[in-house]
Amino acid sequence: MLAPLPNCPGCGSTCVVKNGKSHSGKQNHKCRNCGRQFVSAPTNLLVSSETKALVDKLLSEAIPVASIARITGLSETWLYNYLKSKLKFHDRQIEDKQKGQVS
Repeated sequence: MLAPLPNCPGCGSTCVVKNGKSHSGKQNHKCRNCGRQFVSAPTNLLVSSETKALVDKLLSEAIPVASIARITGLSETWLYNYLKSKLKFHDRQIEDKQKGQVS
């Protein structure tokens, strides 16, 4: 007997089809209503705001990224992407301030 397909996490629809495998080998599904692609039991979890605050504090103490990854249990890849997003935000703030001074 086949297992029922999961509902779409985006719109809740039951119009879901199988859509190949993910890079980690899990079954991908695709919603026919909204087009969202998903796996039924994702293993990646969202990082809490408390953990992000801890990462920010550790970064301000000039602790290496590898050590922060060990302390927090986060991957180094996630930490580098987090750093990139923070730098982009910081660069935009500097540009906005410079534009304000020129006008």
